[in-house]
Amino acid sequence: MTEAPQILLNHQLKKLKLPTILREYDKQARLCAAEGRDHVQFLVRLIELELIDRERRMIERRIKAAKFPATKSLDSFDFAAIPSLNKMQVLELARCEWIDRCENVIALGPSGTGKTHVALGLGLAACQKGMAVRFTTAAAIVHELMEARDERQLLRLQKQLVKQKLLIIDELGFVPLSKTGAELLFELISQRYERGSILITSNLPFDEWTETFGSERLTGALLDRLTHHVSILEMNGDSFRLAQSKA
Repeated sequence: MTEAPQILLNHQLKKLKLPTILREYDKQARLCAAEGRDHVQFLVRLIELELIDRERRMIERRIKAAKFPATKSLDSFDFAAIPSLNKMQVLELARCEWIDRCENVIALGPSGTGKTHVALGLGLAACQKGMAVRFTTAAAIVHELMEARDERQLLRLQKQLVKQKLLIIDELGFVPLSKTGAELLFELISQRYERGSILITSNLPFDEWTETFGSERLTGALLDRLTHHVSILEMNGDSFRLAQSKA
């Protein structure tokens, strides 16, 4: 009979999906008793632990859903190696207020200068702020859009992508797009215009984007939407990877 209340409590905590309280209540009860804390202080401590653990799990789920190729923070980025990059601008962007305003970021520079690292760092910051993020490469998202169109699932995919608070498109310009692929990517960017933020990294300056999209008219219309509310990160410098190989 003495075990019945504890068994019932464990069952109810599981049903209410309060795993941290279930794990901690017995330990915290003993600690509070030893410290002379009353029942209100005991409950406050338990609720705080549950909230902290719940937020941690939510961040982990957002990071997993973002499909980052790696988890990198801005703390590990070597700003000194890329003098052209405005560190204060990047740290301001890490506050994620630009995402709330549905603005865009474009990082431009040659290969190996850390554009993807910065994109991953800003994406991680957004996840930690409670925002839905999706990371992809330009080639991968175009392939996904074309495959969805062939399977008559394009509208469904477009709705999923538009829902993201931040869409990160890495490596734009590495591979020329087909006419259909360019049009589908343009359509996606148009759908997100002033509705959700986009972060793009590219190894090409704007005047060479026509090589990727194959049409001056389409490129002009796309840049018009992307650069209406935009922060541009200039990342010119020597390749990190090349420097490491030389070392």
